Amino acid sequence: MTASRHAESLLVVGRVQGVGFRWWTVGTAQRLGLAGWVRNLTDGTVEILAIGEEAAVDRLAEACRTGPAGARVEAVERALADDDGSRDFQERPTAAAS
Repeated sequence: MTASRHAESLLVVGRVQGVGFRWWTVGTAQRLGLAGWVRNLTDGTVEILAIGEEAAVDRLAEACRTGPAGARVEAVERALADDDGSRDFQERPTAAAS
Protein backbone atom coordinates (compact mmCIF):
# COMPACT_ATOMS: atom_id res chain seq x y z
CA MET A 1 0.00 0.00 0.00
CA THR A 2 1.27 3.48 -0.83
CA ALA A 3 1.52 6.27 1.70
CA SER A 4 -1.63 8.26 2.34
CA ARG A 5 -2.40 10.95 -0.16
CA HIS A 6 -2.21 14.65 0.65
CA ALA A 7 -5.51 16.51 0.21
CA GLU A 8 -6.14 20.25 0.12
CA SER A 9 -9.10 22.46 -0.59
CA LEU A 10 -8.25 25.47 -2.78
CA LEU A 11 -10.57 28.44 -3.09
CA VAL A 12 -9.71 30.67 -6.05
CA VAL A 13 -10.97 34.25 -5.79
CA GLY A 14 -11.15 36.87 -8.55
CA ARG A 15 -12.38 36.86 -12.14
CA VAL A 16 -12.32 33.08 -12.38
CA GLN A 17 -15.71 32.14 -13.84
CA GLY A 18 -16.52 32.37 -17.55
CA VAL A 19 -12.84 32.22 -18.51
CA GLY A 20 -12.31 28.43 -18.81
CA PHE A 21 -10.86 28.09 -15.32
CA ARG A 22 -12.50 24.72 -14.59
CA TRP A 23 -11.43 23.24 -17.93
CA TRP A 24 -7.88 24.57 -17.42
CA THR A 25 -7.78 23.16 -13.86
CA VAL A 26 -8.82 19.68 -15.01
CA GLY A 27 -6.01 19.59 -17.59
CA THR A 28 -3.41 20.99 -15.20
CA ALA A 29 -4.36 18.61 -12.37
CA GLN A 30 -4.36 15.60 -14.69
CA ARG A 31 -0.87 16.50 -15.98
CA LEU A 32 0.30 16.68 -12.35
CA GLY A 33 -1.19 13.25 -11.58
CA LEU A 34 -3.73 14.58 -9.10
CA ALA A 35 -7.18 13.25 -8.20
CA GLY A 36 -10.09 15.38 -7.02
CA TRP A 37 -12.45 17.87 -8.59
CA VAL A 38 -13.15 21.49 -9.47
CA ARG A 39 -16.44 23.41 -9.44
CA ASN A 40 -17.79 26.94 -9.56
CA LEU A 41 -19.46 28.29 -6.45
CA THR A 42 -22.47 30.61 -6.61
CA ASP A 43 -20.45 33.45 -4.99
CA GLY A 44 -18.19 33.68 -8.08
CA THR A 45 -15.24 31.70 -6.70
CA VAL A 46 -13.84 28.37 -7.89
CA GLU A 47 -13.42 25.50 -5.41
CA ILE A 48 -10.87 22.73 -5.96
CA LEU A 49 -10.20 19.53 -4.05
CA ALA A 50 -6.69 18.40 -4.97
CA ILE A 51 -5.46 14.98 -3.83
CA GLY A 52 -2.06 13.41 -4.44
CA GLU A 53 1.58 14.03 -3.70
CA GLU A 54 2.06 17.19 -1.66
CA ALA A 55 4.56 18.65 -4.16
CA ALA A 56 2.03 18.21 -6.99
CA VAL A 57 -0.71 19.91 -4.94
CA ASP A 58 1.74 22.77 -4.31
CA ARG A 59 2.39 23.06 -8.06
CA LEU A 60 -1.34 23.18 -8.80
CA ALA A 61 -1.90 25.87 -6.15
CA GLU A 62 0.95 27.93 -7.60
CA ALA A 63 -0.40 27.54 -11.16
CA CYS A 64 -3.84 28.66 -9.96
CA ARG A 65 -2.35 32.00 -8.92
CA THR A 66 -2.20 32.80 -12.66
CA GLY A 67 -4.80 30.47 -14.17
CA PRO A 68 -5.83 30.49 -17.82
CA ALA A 69 -5.74 33.49 -20.15
CA GLY A 70 -8.57 35.84 -19.22
CA ALA A 71 -8.54 35.00 -15.51
CA ARG A 72 -7.62 37.62 -12.92
CA VAL A 73 -6.81 35.76 -9.72
CA GLU A 74 -6.88 37.84 -6.55
CA ALA A 75 -6.17 35.04 -4.06
CA VAL A 76 -5.80 31.30 -3.68
CA GLU A 77 -6.87 30.20 -0.20
CA ARG A 78 -5.53 26.80 0.87
CA ALA A 79 -6.68 24.48 3.65
CA LEU A 80 -6.06 20.84 4.51
CA ALA A 81 -8.97 18.65 3.49
CA ASP A 82 -10.18 15.08 3.75
CA ASP A 83 -9.36 12.68 0.92
CA ASP A 84 -12.79 11.84 -0.55
CA GLY A 85 -11.46 8.79 -2.41
CA SER A 86 -11.51 10.37 -5.88
CA ARG A 87 -9.54 8.24 -8.37
CA ASP A 88 -9.29 10.85 -11.15
CA PHE A 89 -9.76 14.60 -11.56
CA GLN A 90 -13.03 15.93 -12.92
CA GLU A 91 -15.30 18.92 -13.21
CA ARG A 92 -18.37 19.03 -10.96
CA PRO A 93 -21.58 21.07 -11.20
CA THR A 94 -21.84 24.50 -9.60
CA ALA A 95 -22.63 24.46 -5.89
CA ALA A 96 -23.80 26.96 -3.31
CA ALA A 97 -20.98 28.67 -1.42
CA SER A 98 -20.74 27.59 2.21
